[in-house]
Amino acid sequence: MAFKDLTSRAVLLYDEWIKDADPRVEDWPLMSSPIPQTLIIGAYIYFVTSFGPKLMENRKPFDLKGIMAVYNFFMVLFSVYMCYEFLMSGWATGYSFQCDIVDYSRSPQALRMAWTCWLFYFSKFIELLDTIFFVLRKKNSQITFLHVFHHSIMPWTWWFGVKFAPGGLGTFHALVNCVVHVIMYSYYGLSALGPAYQKYLWWKKHMTTIQLTQFIMVTFHIGQFFFMKDCPYQYPVFLYIIWLYGVIFLILFLNFWFHAYTKGQRLPKAYQNGKVHQNGHAKDKHH
Repeated sequence: MAFKDLTSRAVLLYDEWIKDADPRVEDWPLMSSPIPQTLIIGAYIYFVTSFGPKLMENRKPFDLKGIMAVYNFFMVLFSVYMCYEFLMSGWATGYSFQCDIVDYSRSPQALRMAWTCWLFYFSKFIELLDTIFFVLRKKNSQITFLHVFHHSIMPWTWWFGVKFAPGGLGTFHALVNCVVHVIMYSYYGLSALGPAYQKYLWWKKHMTTIQLTQFIMVTFHIGQFFFMKDCPYQYPVFLYIIWLYGVIFLILFLNFWFHAYTKGQRLPKAYQNGKVHQNGHAKDKHH
């Protein structure tokens, strides 16, 4: 009886909370409830941390170079498109980069921003293939806590962002993330083309610098809000989450930087002995 009462209260609280959601996105794919995405992310975590590695334990790794090249260059184009849409729906057409609130109207520009937010959200499910490729290629050492945590938390938290606040200053980190992904997926696409292109991929170390710059930019941009007076952003809780996210990943990437480039524990062969070898390229893929 107590469990039934608790469940009923939880349902009532959810119904009360969801009433404030943006009605424009209600009928969009995956947006009616957080349950479907939670199941997808749960299945992803189970597959890449347990079921997948066990399945591949006694099997030869798949050769996915062709598929990965197509996938990576598709993600480059998709990221470029999302950059353009974020810019045209606000960040290059009126946003101040300070107190930018969510426009809940049904104007073409407001709807364009909301849809771009959904595209960004959906792209995070496509990116789960990054880890699945690791599993199928038996690159289990690359399935780190940082990698899996990032790929899991982004789509899950962005559901709430799209559901309640698809626009405004809370989308700056999405724009920056798309720019970073244009660079990163270009790198991995070239890397997947084989040794003939790998000699041009000497800039692995700068990839981590780009990541660190991303989280510094996000942290400082959101940090402005805490010093603003009378900024009527509709859901401040999301800004606290984004700021915390930026700080956490800044710390995690600094830790990765320290171990990879200061202690040399995961330093690519291309950088050993101060030389750049023709076939040396990064094995780590964190974003």
